[in-house]
Amino acid sequence: MKIIDDDLIDRLVGEAQASPRLRRNFNIHDSYEDPCQRLLNAVEPGSYIRPHRHLEPPKSETFVLLRGRIALLVFSGEGAVENQIVLGAGANCADIPAGTWHGLIALDSGSVFFETKPGPYIPLSDKDWAPWAPAEGTPEAAAYLRELQKTVESGLLTTDH
Repeated sequence: MKIIDDDLIDRLVGEAQASPRLRRNFNIHDSYEDPCQRLLNAVEPGSYIRPHRHLEPPKSETFVLLRGRIALLVFSGEGAVENQIVLGAGANCADIPAGTWHGLIALDSGSVFFETKPGPYIPLSDKDWAPWAPAEGTPEAAAYLRELQKTVESGLLTTDH
């Protein structure tokens, strides 16, 4: 049995803050082969999570916010932000249908969410990364993240959920 408590979450947040990628996950499932992948994700502001989808094989995923605030962005196939939901601002859970382009932006330091999706875990292939979003670690990614942050901060998009 694995217990998710404040000590585990605090440790995970510290590891995310010390990580060059500004995020860290903790797998609750025992194996990448498990039919249900369950994990904690600690994400700090400034971490770039490249927009992606889970299409082949189709997998929906569910996020439950445990601490902080995170903006969930939903994109069109062309890369336009269609919707944003701030988890932690009246909504603490989101279920994303398979094949939906999405990304996340941490709004508060110490943000942590629980994620679950069908297994087994198969690393994303190039076709699952949004072709209109720059690859992680590139100068273009930093500029793109700043633009997404401005979109979230503007609050001009619908936040219906």
